[in-house]
Amino acid sequence: MTDKDTDETKLIKKAASSILKDDIKQLQLIPPVALKLLTLTNDDNARIDNLSRIIETEPMLAAKILKQVNSAVYALPNKITSTNRAVTILGFSVVRQLALNLLLYNNLKRQNASQLFDLLFFWQHCLYVASLSKRIAVALNYPDPDLVYTGGLLHDIGKIVLETHGRVTYSDFIASIGNNQQSTLEEERNFFGITHTEMGHVFCLEWQLPASIAAIVAFHHNQPTETSPHAQFNTAIAIVSFADYIAWIQGIGSAVQRNSHPSLQSAVLETIDLDQLNIEALLQQVDQDMQSTQEFYNIRLPGLTTLRATLVKTTINLSQINEDNALVTAPKLSSCLTAPHHSLNPDDFIPRTLEAIQNEFSFDRSIMFTIAPKHRSLIALYGWPESILPTKQSAFEININSLSGLLLTCLREKKAVIINTEIEPDNPIIQHLKTTEFIAVPVAHHNKLLGVLYADNSLSKKPMSEQLLPEIQPIAYELGIAIFNAKQYHLEKKNAQIDHLTQLFNKRMINKFLTAVFQEDESTLANLAIGFIDIDKFKLFNDSCGHQAGDDALKIVADILRSLTRPGDFIGRYGGEEFLFVLRNTNKTGAYGYAERLRSAIEHRGKIMSQRFQGHNLTVSIGISLYSRRYADYTDMIETADQAMYRAKNEGRNRIVILPGGDNQLQQLEK
Repeated sequence: MTDKDTDETKLIKKAASSILKDDIKQLQLIPPVALKLLTLTNDDNARIDNLSRIIETEPMLAAKILKQVNSAVYALPNKITSTNRAVTILGFSVVRQLALNLLLYNNLKRQNASQLFDLLFFWQHCLYVASLSKRIAVALNYPDPDLVYTGGLLHDIGKIVLETHGRVTYSDFIASIGNNQQSTLEEERNFFGITHTEMGHVFCLEWQLPASIAAIVAFHHNQPTETSPHAQFNTAIAIVSFADYIAWIQGIGSAVQRNSHPSLQSAVLETIDLDQLNIEALLQQVDQDMQSTQEFYNIRLPGLTTLRATLVKTTINLSQINEDNALVTAPKLSSCLTAPHHSLNPDDFIPRTLEAIQNEFSFDRSIMFTIAPKHRSLIALYGWPESILPTKQSAFEININSLSGLLLTCLREKKAVIINTEIEPDNPIIQHLKTTEFIAVPVAHHNKLLGVLYADNSLSKKPMSEQLLPEIQPIAYELGIAIFNAKQYHLEKKNAQIDHLTQLFNKRMINKFLTAVFQEDESTLANLAIGFIDIDKFKLFNDSCGHQAGDDALKIVADILRSLTRPGDFIGRYGGEEFLFVLRNTNKTGAYGYAERLRSAIEHRGKIMSQRFQGHNLTVSIGISLYSRRYADYTDMIETADQAMYRAKNEGRNRIVILPGGDNQLQQLEK
């Protein structure tokens, strides 16, 4: 393993520790007996003896194995009562596979299944991937089918670690992303700071699982590079990746209620020769495996009808994906249908859609009316040609309460209509836009009205045909999805940047800001200061006064930070009871003066709130680092500020410690 790999592993382990409630070495996700099964020697004679001894230590496991060997499948003339004899008859591979499945299944059953991450459903996914992986390995003449079976069984173990032992769970993650189509790994990193593959890899390393299994767990979504020490297991990884993908498109994913589209890496298809595989025969074999599993565990798995329906939906979904590595090429669609999805900015995709509508249907004018919920009105914000509404300031507004007739029906029943002067001569849109006839198509998402799509032929006077309505409705449907996605994106972008409790920037934004700052000129960096703030004895607020009091303390510090910070400087919540500030265009005196104002204001507010905090003093310790050329990047500067903060705590708390740039001597500047 290279130094780079070692450093990356250390970083991943550190990230894993920060989001787990317990030390990963204490997690009992894989029973000790299963761990022994995973580390058995390759010596065939020793394997059978060792396997027999392991099974004999688990009475329930031994009973299941004996039941299997005495079943009608083997039709033995005499009943087998010896575990060793059962292993000899069934064969090491079959027994080891049954034992692993049963041990993991029973362990998952003991977990408390959550609403969004169904552990039993997850286990079925892993079992399907394991079975298909082994079948593919056999078809490809891979030398160790048992390896890929075990790798398939454990490939997503990181999700279980996060679900059962994370400070926030995998169920919380699923709830946060809804129907987002983004890459799951990217979403996971944004949410946890680590992916399930990385968490699984850490688990494998800490529990000293075989390197081959660890490689499959770590790289089944992204194969290792040629120079990686894991590259020797590329074929096994590719087999499990392929099986995982096939499981997903049949509706046997690792988590229910997910609409993201996993992609199949080109490296997988470069490693696996599909011409060597009879996919139909493989799926039939795995269907039989899963049927046997269903009978063995007395559980219900998805039937063929369910899988077939899921496969149809999946194919439809895949046809919409516009990715370089998509397996199915999307058919050419109307530009009206694709235009709404070219951007997440309504100022971009709505005019683009209106232009596409005009090009395809030859309308004279088209307008998008959006809903203003507070005013209960329709506002014409976008039009094509653009000369209809030269500026947003010229947009006109229609009070919904004043509407009647077909336009009100359009809004209430979300029904496309054609309105003309013969039917509604006093219609406000007809009067304002000076037309005799127009189409109104509701734009909605999940039955919630988002706006109205308008089109007319005010210049050409061509009549509006009823046949146009079913042609335009799909466009309005796509536009509704795009508007909803744009709103969700804006909300998620804000949520991804802001700490919910304090409404300050979160750690992700702190890192992003400092990354940009450290790319600036040396002259700019020379006047930079970073401060680390930690609430003193914060645990007392939670333990003695309750978590609400702890939240109040955090909000107080955040409010004071906001009130005392200059424009151009940066403040954020680093995590827990820790905050960070970045001062630009300052020096040691200026940084100390700012920190002292913070420290004093927080202490003063704490005294006012002392009764709320049952006599506990609200104070902070502040450590500051000033820029020096010796800092390779911002993380070094943060680390120095953190050390200075701990020095402040060790020397009595409620004080400030500064490390001037280029000086190796910490200087304490007390109040």
